[in-house]
Amino acid sequence: MTDPVLVLCMKWGTLYGARDVNNLARGVRRHLTRPHRFICFTDDATELDAEIEARPLPELRLPPGSGDTRWRKLALFARDLQGLTGTALFLDLDLVVLDGLGPFFDHPGEFCIIRDDDLFRPKPLRRINPARDRFLHMVGNSSMFRFRVGAHPEVLETYLADPAGAQARYEHEQQMLSDILDRQGQLNYWPRGWCVSFKNDCVGRGLRSWVRNPAPPPGARIVLFAGNPKMTEVLSGEGGRWYRRIGDIGWLRAAWEGGAP
Repeated sequence: MTDPVLVLCMKWGTLYGARDVNNLARGVRRHLTRPHRFICFTDDATELDAEIEARPLPELRLPPGSGDTRWRKLALFARDLQGLTGTALFLDLDLVVLDGLGPFFDHPGEFCIIRDDDLFRPKPLRRINPARDRFLHMVGNSSMFRFRVGAHPEVLETYLADPAGAQARYEHEQQMLSDILDRQGQLNYWPRGWCVSFKNDCVGRGLRSWVRNPAPPPGARIVLFAGNPKMTEVLSGEGGRWYRRIGDIGWLRAAWEGGAP
């Protein structure tokens, strides 16, 4: 019998609550038919669904007085992640599952991630600095990635060797993670269109947002909220601007809460 795959998320502090984890886990169960374990690393497991495997947050082991807990995801790359083994798909809490997750486990590649540029509109001015443009086009978005647990300890160890240096060189953890794996030839991306931006791919641009409601493009499996508005704003009926109307999002709320649109 094949071992179940792992689906991982992290929750700490008060920005997200148990309801967010529960809704994400239920969305995974609706859209992942193969055996899996849903694991939430958290500092507070109160009110999590019984089907969710709650575990303490993996230690980042930062030297005293250094580091930034915003880089906490890097702890997932420990040589020993609380004894877990196998293939894992990591999901941020501010995304919505729309369609089957099986292809994310079948897609070839050692390490798979969203290409960050795929979530945003083109930035022509970036070409002024070609080297910087090439680097940013390589960077993955760590809202969703697949990896083999324990296979890339060099990611965490590189950071821990010089946290201040890493934070000076990179704007955030996904740049460092991508740079290391790209240099090894192990960085692969999901097909464009599987993971889409709510603002840039679902909402009409400019006046078009006033003549049609937001809708996911064909083939979208995951909706993310890169930049603004945030998922919490959209689901609460907020986040619109004079230049960007957000109309009926019944389909999004149904996908998040598991009801009919």
